[in-house]
Amino acid sequence: MEHVPPPAEELALLDSELARLDARRAQLLTRRAWLLRALEATGPAPWGPGPGGFAPARPASKRSVQNVLLVLGGLLLAVAALAFTLVSWGDLGIGGRSAALTAVTAGALAAPVALLRRGLAATAEALVAVASLLMVLDAYAVYVAALLGTNGAAYAGTAAAVLALLWTAYGLLLGKLRLPLPLAVVAAQLPLVLWVWAADGGPLWFSGALLVTAALDGAVALTVGGTSVRVMACVALCATGGTGLLPALAESLTAAGPAGAVVPGALLLAGAVLALAGARRAPVAFATAGGVVAGLAAVAAVGGVFAAGVPDGWRVLPYVLCAGALLFSVRAPLGVAAARGLGWASAVVAAGAVLVSLAPVTVVAAGPVTRLGAVWSGAPRGGARGAVGATDLPWDAMASAPAVLLLVAVALGAAYRWWEGLIRWAAGPVPAPGPVWRGAVGSAAVVLGWAGLMVLPAALDLSFAAAQAGQLVLAVAAFGLVVAGLRAGARGVAVTAGAAGAVGAAGAVGAALLSLATEAATYTAFGLLVVVFVALAVALDREEGAAPVVVSAAACAAVVCAVVPMAALGASLGFAAHEAALPVLVVPAATVLAGARLKGHPVAVPVEVSGAAAGGVAVALAAGDARFLALVLALCGVLAAGTALRPERRVCAGYLATALFVSAAWVRLAVSGVSAPEAYTLPVTVPALVVGVLRRRRDPSASSWMAYGAGLAVTLVPSLGAAWTDPHWARPLLLGVAALAITLAGARLRLQALLVLGGAVLALDALHELAPYVVQVAGALPRWVVPALAGLLLLAVGATYEKRLRDARRLKEALGRMR
Repeated sequence: MEHVPPPAEELALLDSELARLDARRAQLLTRRAWLLRALEATGPAPWGPGPGGFAPARPASKRSVQNVLLVLGGLLLAVAALAFTLVSWGDLGIGGRSAALTAVTAGALAAPVALLRRGLAATAEALVAVASLLMVLDAYAVYVAALLGTNGAAYAGTAAAVLALLWTAYGLLLGKLRLPLPLAVVAAQLPLVLWVWAADGGPLWFSGALLVTAALDGAVALTVGGTSVRVMACVALCATGGTGLLPALAESLTAAGPAGAVVPGALLLAGAVLALAGARRAPVAFATAGGVVAGLAAVAAVGGVFAAGVPDGWRVLPYVLCAGALLFSVRAPLGVAAARGLGWASAVVAAGAVLVSLAPVTVVAAGPVTRLGAVWSGAPRGGARGAVGATDLPWDAMASAPAVLLLVAVALGAAYRWWEGLIRWAAGPVPAPGPVWRGAVGSAAVVLGWAGLMVLPAALDLSFAAAQAGQLVLAVAAFGLVVAGLRAGARGVAVTAGAAGAVGAAGAVGAALLSLATEAATYTAFGLLVVVFVALAVALDREEGAAPVVVSAAACAAVVCAVVPMAALGASLGFAAHEAALPVLVVPAATVLAGARLKGHPVAVPVEVSGAAAGGVAVALAAGDARFLALVLALCGVLAAGTALRPERRVCAGYLATALFVSAAWVRLAVSGVSAPEAYTLPVTVPALVVGVLRRRRDPSASSWMAYGAGLAVTLVPSLGAAWTDPHWARPLLLGVAALAITLAGARLRLQALLVLGGAVLALDALHELAPYVVQVAGALPRWVVPALAGLLLLAVGATYEKRLRDARRLKEALGRMR
């Protein structure tokens, strides 16, 4: 077993060991001083690792050495005091205990006086730290020896209060010491909290104790001149004040009625008063923070009383109203920083209320997408809530969402409308914001107003028709707001107009998706949207501040909305899916006429491109029936040819018309099962080439593609397709000879269309004929030959890369010079 000596013997061992360590330390310090003097006499400095590697090490300064010694000495004394208190205290009698406590503590407190007289301030600070620890140990020893049966929390609170007073008095008497007063501030944080704990006080008592402590901290921070004391008091103020407000806030939020929220509200108001009182004399940053805390506490105090008396779904609204009322306090003589903090507090409360109210908005905004899977399935059950798939939401708990959103939107809208007057009213305490802020306020008002009105039918459980009508009205109103804002020409209106446009577009999409539930709603909604977008485009085009891209977007939206009722018309008439392509062609026909009317207007090209996209929809619908597809392609070609009659569209529309006509012919030939397409294509090719020759004679600058491209492609492409599927040799041979002749003619006459078409067809025809032999040769060769040949080819190309690049450029230039 391990031998444990008696306490007296163990204490003697410890004292002898400490004395030996002190003697050894003194010996080492003497040796070190001699070595430093010897090195200074000989010149070279001691070397050691520095920040950038190994560099000469500087000898430690006298102040740093002194601080290290003082810290070590203080730690040793603290360890000895702890060991004495915890181990040897019980072996002493009453007299011994009293003598030891009195002697050690008195000596530790008296020594700094003499040290300060001799200018040894750092040594005095170290002894003060030891004395402070001894005082704490004394308090603990008194409790263990004489008061062990008393309430520990109450005794700890009393001891902390006594220590705070003693350290305050000691620090005031010895003004040169920096440690006692901050220690007094730290000790002063504990008494009230510990006394409440000892009395089994509830959360509100803890809140009151912490707030009173925070008030004392604020008084210290504002009145005491020492920097360390003020910093410690500010830190304590933030900790105790913030912690003290939390229990009161929790009790206010969970109060069962207005009466139960009065006491927490009073504590919150007391915290607000303390924050404002401190903000009046605090620096700018702290004053602003104090204003924010005061504003939040005041709103929670007053709003909590009213919120406790309303149903659960409406408890957010009183806080919003109190936040609005808080704005009127910025005119009070509180200072600029505190007034700014109150404004930010009001904004924070409003933003929090909006965030809480956005949950049903997201569901209602995304709900119409579910209509895509139930087109014309009838009016959904559950009215407006069923239309957006929100029948399972707890609407009773979210009843105030529309009211909160609309209330905040009205407040922001009023601020936007009377911006200049509001700036003049608040110009004294609050700095005037710029026009960018006005645009942001207007945008927020528009977005929140749209959100509140959009969710209103579902919140009120209205019918499906009311929900759809509401979406349409919102879209129309938002677009009207865009036009009205641009006509007003006010500063900061651009951002607001953009937000209104985005809101209108979102409302239009929602209304369009909801209308897919019934046939009548589809025609009504999309017809109205076509009219609205056309009117919007016309109105925006007349405004100088409207960007051309916005006008074009409105016109393109009208074209897109027109496609849906035209496609739905086929379904209403009982047409098959491919037959519904014919009504859709009405839209590109209308855009062709509109483009001819608009001519050089910036919106003409986007409208015509949208019409072409609608034609693509018609082609996609007709793809299920090849015969009908040929008809639709031919009709699209007619529309493109009509567009090509205009000089500014002749090139692009002419090529498109040619491609569509040729495609229609190919599809028709494929459907008819023609095995010899040349019998049908040559009668078209010959007259087309004759017309091209006449065109080139009349206008030598005309492109060969315009003159000969369509005629050659009509025959060459179907013949190439037939040759690839023909097992005999005659057709590929004749096609190759014809393609070779066309290629040579193009090279001789310098005609790009003949050279490119003939060369491409000749190459593909030769590839088809040589493919079987290439496959046989590749199968007969060893497998390593193909990679080896590929590697040699790459090496050859790489070695002559620059030459090949120059050849490619010359070929490109030669083709470019051709007509």
